[in-house]
Amino acid sequence: MIKASKRALGIEYAIRDVVLPARELEKQGIKIIKLNIGDPVKFDFQPPEHMKKAYCEAIMEGHNYYSDSEGERELREAIVEREKKKNGVDITPEDVQVTAAVTEALQFVFGALIEGGEEILIPGPSYPPYVGLVKFYGGVPKAYRTIEEEGWQPDIDDMRKKITEKTKAIVVINPNNPTGALYEKKTLQEIIDLAGEYGLPVISDEIYDLMTYEGKHVSPGSLTKDVPVIVMNGLSKVYFATGWRLGYMYFVDPENKLAEVREAIGKLARLRLCPNTPAQKAAIAGLRGPMDYLEEYMAKLKERRDYIYKRLNEMPGISTQKPQGAFYIFPKIEEGPWKSDKEFVLDVLHNAHVLFVHGSGFGEGGEMHFRSIFLAPVPVLEEAMDNLEKFMKERLG
Repeated sequence: MIKASKRALGIEYAIRDVVLPARELEKQGIKIIKLNIGDPVKFDFQPPEHMKKAYCEAIMEGHNYYSDSEGERELREAIVEREKKKNGVDITPEDVQVTAAVTEALQFVFGALIEGGEEILIPGPSYPPYVGLVKFYGGVPKAYRTIEEEGWQPDIDDMRKKITEKTKAIVVINPNNPTGALYEKKTLQEIIDLAGEYGLPVISDEIYDLMTYEGKHVSPGSLTKDVPVIVMNGLSKVYFATGWRLGYMYFVDPENKLAEVREAIGKLARLRLCPNTPAQKAAIAGLRGPMDYLEEYMAKLKERRDYIYKRLNEMPGISTQKPQGAFYIFPKIEEGPWKSDKEFVLDVLHNAHVLFVHGSGFGEGGEMHFRSIFLAPVPVLEEAMDNLEKFMKERLG
């Protein structure tokens, strides 16, 4: 047998891994309600018409060539305009790198930062690629606590305790996947101050920045004076173009502390040639076009959030915090016969025919929790919650 690398074999991605047992049930003719993957386009959401039109026109007009490795200049200019308006950051097109979604931005950042053995502070629980990619590049993901009882806000004291001489960066995912937390401005300022104290950069994942409910998103990039911040964003969520795989990253670096890292990221970008060219043309239309569609979409999501939050908290053996951003909820399994959250999720799948993701798949802090999306229309959520409630009552006697 030809051996595969340990770094590749060690990768886990819980969100899609749980699909495999669900497929086996579907082969038997069993209907599964899938609440595992955060893809709004699988439900009743689509990119706005002006973006879809721009994508089609880009192809028909011949924009099917290799673009610049850092991305089309007009798109980078549009990103500068968008981020200036949204976050008040003072950046130029040269500070922007267009990527194949946030996932490639992560590959670039960790590939440029990690030599081997360095520690990256990530929220616990956290989106799985942060753990997987840090390990893949030879680093050590180190989870800092987020406080469930306080809406999953970061624990700054715990973050400070986790910093060592090996720490290379602090990651912020806000709004958060998997918890739906929206971080407070005061908390973000404390993170910036802590990073400055130890000479660390902050990596800020802001893919859900306009998907908030009762509060507004604040970017660490808007708060910094001298701490370097790498911001990542893209089309997948706010612009509802998940399959287009287009994102971007930019550097807020007043004292040019990231010069060498930026050089390394540029080399990685050139090595992979370029991002999707027609999608970049569509992104320009999206960033500069009307956002009125978002009001309608967020009203739908708020109704669905309120519904699933109420239903889950009324069930025996389950409790949950109310998400303030994104489209995820992260309930706690309070009681029951299960030895692990994965055992719970598989039991629900096989007997209630609803697919969630086990909380431990999101790393430290996710144990005995599970993640659900609330992208589906209320009637679908109602069926799923009815099935789950019946299941819980049966299991708890």
